[in-house]
Amino acid sequence: MTGVWVFKNGAVHLVETPMDAGRRTVLVYSPTNEVVTSHKTLEEKLRIRGWVRYPLSDPDIIQFHQSPSSVLLISVPRDFSRIRSMHMYDIAVKTRYVFLVKDA
Repeated sequence: MTGVWVFKNGAVHLVETPMDAGRRTVLVYSPTNEVVTSHKTLEEKLRIRGWVRYPLSDPDIIQFHQSPSSVLLISVPRDFSRIRSMHMYDIAVKTRYVFLVKDA
């Protein structure tokens, strides 16, 4: 994951470099080696591991949390086509050995 961190509108965002544009990154569910291609699939796989959708009124973001006492929170864009490698790595780190990020 390469890019430049940009401070804009009070938040820091990673802007991926054009070099990454030609390389496609995918999120893989490790137990079945299945590529996650939709929110429905992602939610099903997370639910198996105890994650639930966090109620949120933001129309652009979907969030999942592991339990009421857990501080772990996964946030992804509601439009699945806008999920970037930084979102995939966030999921992979918070669900160790369940999801992997691979170059396609």
